Parts: sequence; structure tokens; C-alpha cells
Amino acid sequence: MKISKGILEMIYEQAEAEAPLEACGYLAGKEDVITSHYKMTNVDKSETHFSLDPKEQFQVAKSVRADGSDLIAVYHSHPASPARPSEEDIRLAHDSSIIYVIVSLENEKRTCGAFTIKNGMVTPEPLDIV
Repeated sequence: MKISKGILEMIYEQAEAEAPLEACGYLAGKEDVITSHYKMTNVDKSETHFSLDPKEQFQVAKSVRADGSDLIAVYHSHPASPARPSEEDIRLAHDSSIIYVIVSLENEKRTCGAFTIKNGMVTPEPLDIV
């Protein structure tokens, strides 16, 4: 998957603004190239997990379709833990076709990872920052 430095910067800025809560959203584009970032609300308002707002999910899906794009990834932040799926993330991963992007702010250092999760198995995905 390819993501621009600009989109990744917007995700980090959202994560920093919403910390210590997890921030979340969708990434859309064509094939493996991210062209759009959709900041969303973590309705759980939690430091350890997130849930997307169903109304926002519907609006984003409608917008993505109208743009002729595809939903490629869901992202969220880990304000105080590594950029890898937690046990909670793995347990709640219900869509094996989507890429899960996790940004970390642990120890005031920005890191990022991308993963697929299927039947509890986590597979790292290539993430090309362009």
C-alpha cells in the first residue's frame, strides 16, 4: 500500500490532538494507492480501543463510492503502545479484506504499521510512504 507523507502527517496530527484517546478513520483510493483520508469519531472515547461512528461510516462509504474510489484501510492510533495490533484489535478485526493501519505515539516517537488480520492471524503489509 502506498500513502503520501501528507496524509500520514494528517493522521499523526489527529492522533496527537485526540491523545490520550485512540483516534480513528478510513483511508480510500484505487488499488493500493491511498488518495483520501477520512477522519472519524471514536465513539468509545477509549485509550485502548476504538469504534467508528455508524452514521459517519455510512457517509464515508457514500462519499468514497461517489468519488469512484474504494475503502482500502481503517486506521487508528496507539497513543502509548507500539504500532502493531493489540489483542483487542485482533479480537475485534471482523473484515479480513481491509488493511489495518496503526500509528503509534509511544514515547513521543511517531511510528506506523499496516496489517491484515484474518482468523486471529496478523500479517504485516508493505507500507510505502511516498
